[in-house]
Amino acid sequence: MPNNDLILKRVLEPFSETVLKSEEFRERLILYIRRENILEVMTFLKNDPEIQFDFLADLTAVDYLKMEKSPRFHVVYNLRSMKHGHRLTVKAPVQENDCRIESVVSLWKSANWMERETHEMYGITFDHHPDLRKLLMPEAFKDYPLRKDYPLRGKGEREKLLPEGS
Repeated sequence: MPNNDLILKRVLEPFSETVLKSEEFRERLILYIRRENILEVMTFLKNDPEIQFDFLADLTAVDYLKMEKSPRFHVVYNLRSMKHGHRLTVKAPVQENDCRIESVVSLWKSANWMERETHEMYGITFDHHPDLRKLLMPEAFKDYPLRKDYPLRGKGEREKLLPEGS
């Protein structure tokens, strides 16, 4: 059984002004954190001995364009404590007109490729990331294919990027 009360208490003690809200879904605690404080909060979550979230299981983004939510994007971190067995989801709202957040690569090396993929697919910049080169798309591709306003059939880039006769 998850100890969400302990996790919430430990986080709210130093970060009551930083936590925008908390909720539970299927017994998992979800914390909404101000993006300006994401590195500070994640450092605490990783290093606090009582909760010790030492494993970044996933990092991605969600685009709420058609869901009438503001801000449009949330960067989502799924954390796990291997020592204590806790799981936690952290969401950081990111404005469309200032689509950036601090990188957590300094805490979890596994964030490297996850941040690169999120940057490439959603256009969210991870400040102080060591290398935001593309992973999946050609360098010439300038759009963000996982954004909700990207057309399902694309914008004709296959025809532009493929060599003749392909």
